[in-house]
Amino acid sequence: MVAIVSQSRTSQRSLREPGAILLISCYELGHQPLNLASPLAHLRAAEFAPSAIDITVDPLGDDIIENARLVAISVPMHTALRLGSRVAERVRRVNPDAHICFYGLYATLNATYLLRGIGDSVISGEYENALVSLAQQLDEGTDSNSFRQPNPRIERVVPVEPERNDLPELRRYAGLERDGVIVPAGYVETTRGCHHTCTHCPITPIYGGRFFAMRRETVIADARAQIFAGARHITFGDPDFFNGPTHGLRICRTLHDEFPALTFDATIKIEHILEHQSLIPELAELGCLFVVSAVESLDPVVLDHLKKHHTAEDVAKALAILDDSGIALRPSLLPFTPWETLESYLGLLRFVAEQGLIDHVDPVHFSIRLLIPPGSAVLDDPTACDWLRDLDQPLFTYRWTHPDPRMDQLQRDVANIVEKAASKQKDASSAFMSIWKIAHTAAGLEAPAIPTPNRIRPRPPRLTESWFC
Repeated sequence: MVAIVSQSRTSQRSLREPGAILLISCYELGHQPLNLASPLAHLRAAEFAPSAIDITVDPLGDDIIENARLVAISVPMHTALRLGSRVAERVRRVNPDAHICFYGLYATLNATYLLRGIGDSVISGEYENALVSLAQQLDEGTDSNSFRQPNPRIERVVPVEPERNDLPELRRYAGLERDGVIVPAGYVETTRGCHHTCTHCPITPIYGGRFFAMRRETVIADARAQIFAGARHITFGDPDFFNGPTHGLRICRTLHDEFPALTFDATIKIEHILEHQSLIPELAELGCLFVVSAVESLDPVVLDHLKKHHTAEDVAKALAILDDSGIALRPSLLPFTPWETLESYLGLLRFVAEQGLIDHVDPVHFSIRLLIPPGSAVLDDPTACDWLRDLDQPLFTYRWTHPDPRMDQLQRDVANIVEKAASKQKDASSAFMSIWKIAHTAAGLEAPAIPTPNRIRPRPPRLTESWFC
């Protein structure tokens, strides 16, 4: 492991010099990275002079790496970690003396593997104060071994307005597409963590059912800065916007009063849409265009294993509630788990068609397969011995095989359809038709005509970046 104190030119530099701390984002769903903007602000408030780069839009030059003494890589999701581990390997080659820190949800979950030479420290949970503390210890040459522990840091962070001035312009990121027109979109979070403990969610092993409300004035200031920079739409990226519904609505009201034409989207659980249905009309009045909800599956067995606390009937009710207020539902799906069956997969496709939701679901969702990182609550499932295999550490997930081999093959086939459709820029209806046919073929059935929807819904607004994990 690389020592903190070294005689190299790089390690002799103060971490307070410009560029001595380098923050790297690898993937944040097409948003301008809040996971760069927030630690940038906290580090600068502590009188450091970090630089930041988002490798999804800008190249990472060797000169930038060579100039860094602390390289902190943001890993809020699995895709980001896969990319971030490659970046870390490159940093090791170019600048062996640099201290590499992984921060974000997937950092401490994969600490055992990351700390075997890929990284020097890991931070999950509320990472800003921890990054500042790490930088201070490295700068002073004191012991930083506490950052080698796979324990998330769950503590309220002193609010500092995120620093976005040095990040790429919003127009280089995903925008909102509405009626054929694309406008720049911003991104904020009103809360962190989640009150719920869905077994497949990476937030569960980190936060354990806890969440923190972000300071209202800080969130509004961050949104305002992005609006002044050109944003005409804001994504509220909370794991669940209705974890703190009153808090979120107050922020929306303030923004609507100041920017009446501003639109937004939010992620809300199906059960919260039902529980707080009286709040939905006001959401629409304040500018909500669509709600993302983790439907995942309609099969009661699957939903029970995932601890989703909703039913297929609840999804239909939530859809009707949103319809009444003119808000589109954009479901996210997890249709390939050890408990899904061919019959229930076909039922999911039928539901989407009958409800007129084909254009509301990004085709990639029909291919999503359960990821099981180390520490996942799914590992405690009583049926795990039937399908769980070994941990593939370089891929940061446990392997598993479906009890029905046809489901594993169908997942590969659907993923192939989705990939080809995306490369050829086919619309959702075309991809859905191919998935409909191949799913019925997998079940040994002749594909019937796709059901006529019981309600014709217009193509909903959408972000131009498809959802991935």
